Amino acid sequence: MRGQPLVCAGQDLPIVVTVAASDPIRSRSPPASARWRRAITKRARAAGIDSWDAVEAISEDELERKLYREPPTSPAKPRPRPDPAQIHIELRRTGVTLRLLHEEYRQAHPDGYGYRQYVAFYNEWAAKLRVVMRQVHKAGEKCFVDYSGNKPRITDPNTGERVEVELFVAVMGASNFTYAEVTATQQSADWIASHVRLVEYLTGVPRAFVPDQLKAGVVTASRFEPAIQRTYEEWSQHYATTILPARPGKPRDKAKVEGGVLIAQRWILARLRNVTCFSIAELNEQIRAARRFTQVSFRGLLKNRCEGRCSAPQGRCGPTSKQRFLAPPRDIAPPRDILLL
Repeated sequence: MRGQPLVCAGQDLPIVVTVAASDPIRSRSPPASARWRRAITKRARAAGIDSWDAVEAISEDELERKLYREPPTSPAKPRPRPDPAQIHIELRRTGVTLRLLHEEYRQAHPDGYGYRQYVAFYNEWAAKLRVVMRQVHKAGEKCFVDYSGNKPRITDPNTGERVEVELFVAVMGASNFTYAEVTATQQSADWIASHVRLVEYLTGVPRAFVPDQLKAGVVTASRFEPAIQRTYEEWSQHYATTILPARPGKPRDKAKVEGGVLIAQRWILARLRNVTCFSIAELNEQIRAARRFTQVSFRGLLKNRCEGRCSAPQGRCGPTSKQRFLAPPRDIAPPRDILLL
């Protein structure tokens, strides 16, 4: 039921305020103020309602929608997007950072994007530039070897001095099976001895070893024709395998062992940070006990590193030599006490 029409003073337009007869709360409400009636009159004229016939011709829902609809909003002015190609060029210059480029961008465009969105635009564009070839590893084909940059330490039982030692890490390409041990130095004798113990532990010889171009394995670093260290080459001939050094400055050539070194640092060095060992043999025993990461399943897979290696078909790795390789006298490392001098 419609209520009585309220006519705004000084206006010739009758405006009807509808009050349902069944609503006791609104029926007892005080009369509308003149200011409110003027506002309704303005809304009615804006909606094209200028007579009582126009009000009666439409439903209450339609009347409410015409009177109280949201005013059209003007589209927001688009903010200027940064040029990722120009950012990429500028970042090649010495001392230029994303923070500096963003400050210059906001000076030119005060209503521009914030730093986080600015960086997101550039990273989204730059991700398309980092196109790399996917390496497919077959079981027993390659083994990646390297030393860890973070070095473990042992305690000299005589002086109590903390002495740095080297962490040798090897990772199989297909299964990600990781082998780690500690040696005194990175010299040729320790390098070769670690390889001998590695193939004995694997009970097989991978077809190729991929080391970094360190002096113990590569005499002359080269992108195309690296010169293999003489004893290292004799070792590879003894076990009928191949040495394929990674290219200088190309860590993706040995990405497997880079990840393996990181895992060894987290699962071995971090867990043994409060353990005191007085010899390399004692530290290696602790490493063998802490090598639980080979039993951790891969995310999204049911197998772990150890199961992946054991489930590979037999014969993928070459057989080990019946005679153990012995380093020639020229590569025998001096005693440990001499190295400390």
